[in-house]
Amino acid sequence: MTSPATTTSGTVRRASDSSPLVAAEELPPGRHFIDGQFRTGNDNGSLTVVDPCTENAICQVAQGTVADVDAAVGAAVQARRTWGTTTPKHRAEALLAIADRLAENAELLARLEALNTGKPMMVAEDDVAMSIDSFRFMAGAVRATTSLAAGEYAEDHLSVILREPLGVVGVVTPWNYPLLMVVWKIAPILAAGNTVVLKPSEQTPLTTLKFAELVADLLPTGVFNVVTGPGSVIGARLSEHPQVDMIALTGSVNSGRAVARAAAESLKRVHLELGGKAPVVIFEDADLAAAAESLRTAGYWNSGQECGAGCRVLVHESVAERFAQLLVDQVSTLVVGEPGAGADVEIGPMISKSHFDRVLEHLERAQADGAKAAVGGGALDGPGFFVAPTVLVDVPQGAACSLEEIFGPVVTVETFTDEEDAVTRANEVPFGLSASVWTLNAQRSHDIASRLDAGTVWVNSHLVLATEMPWGGFKGSGYGRDLSAYALDDYSRTKHVMHHTGR
Repeated sequence: MTSPATTTSGTVRRASDSSPLVAAEELPPGRHFIDGQFRTGNDNGSLTVVDPCTENAICQVAQGTVADVDAAVGAAVQARRTWGTTTPKHRAEALLAIADRLAENAELLARLEALNTGKPMMVAEDDVAMSIDSFRFMAGAVRATTSLAAGEYAEDHLSVILREPLGVVGVVTPWNYPLLMVVWKIAPILAAGNTVVLKPSEQTPLTTLKFAELVADLLPTGVFNVVTGPGSVIGARLSEHPQVDMIALTGSVNSGRAVARAAAESLKRVHLELGGKAPVVIFEDADLAAAAESLRTAGYWNSGQECGAGCRVLVHESVAERFAQLLVDQVSTLVVGEPGAGADVEIGPMISKSHFDRVLEHLERAQADGAKAAVGGGALDGPGFFVAPTVLVDVPQGAACSLEEIFGPVVTVETFTDEEDAVTRANEVPFGLSASVWTLNAQRSHDIASRLDAGTVWVNSHLVLATEMPWGGFKGSGYGRDLSAYALDDYSRTKHVMHHTGR
């Protein structure tokens, strides 16, 4: 493949308005939320929350301890029976009230999310909208659950299936979608009748704490609790706590391994939504322009800090050069900037200095391995953790940039020779979260989709989500399902009650 000229030119659009995105009085309390109120907890110092656009401190948030987790779990244990024995109708009404409260505060939540993460406003607003929709969907789904019909499956015995809550669920959420991942977890958890102790990422706790503040009067005390602090303390204690019945995490593969190991001691259930390296398999008969236009969004949404991003293109060798140029043309028009710099800003910063450095190291290694940056390829000038939207071409087979999760605004382009080669290469990564197939041949699309090891496979699109459809992966991407009615199954247990009816 012939590479277009490498460039790292580009600027970061900065907000011209000197007024802050979020006023000081709009920030949530920087304390734990336990048993219906904000608490300072045990004095263990505080963590600084940093604006990734400017590298300035936003506020301080309490750094929790094991004792704080124990207090929150105690509150959740106390609340579990009362909440768990409410009717689906009652829980649905609570979830609908939460959705309405979020809708009333949608603009504030979007600004707060954008401030804490550097997300473009279009991304933050989409997160809030899907959060609202998730609560509304789960409110309906819990009132329409299905199971095997009651009946006589053994002579003179009536079998009845009961769906019961698990009890207390510990939740650990990531920094890339702070509010949305909280909602994806707690909407079905609460709908199923469980109580929650949640640890948000220490880098992005603000919308989680604001959520707790906004809905405090809508749930019984102890049903929803938040403890802030590092995963090595808070997440570890939730994973091992004997009174936590399940641990649910969205995060890195290493975090998932740590949680699963700790949870194994008490044999608690584990739900893991981990990393991804989504292959985008483009055949010679595909609509190349449509694929390139789709990847302009699907490869770079949330600045590529997205586990389902279409970040690994496998394109048939006969059309690879043409497709690469179409993709470069699309990516070259992306607008990079701060969330306050305009509604058309599409790319924000990496979440932190450490992650910024990690993405840049990946780019340096990729180019040392022989890949070429057709556009982008490095950092952008100025304060903040901004990386230029990048397309890497001439990527050698087996290069680390095509197998490891970069989690930044980087798409790699490789070629394949035939269908078998495409499927083998698509499945060679350790992840199995999502993939897409691009072809105008309907038979080929069905066949290839069935052979890809991914929990979601799109055909002629990528990164389109629906609350009604499940989200989760295979292999190193974890297990369990978010969204859809399947999530209710994850957070429930089934009990078979058999009545002897003989007389």
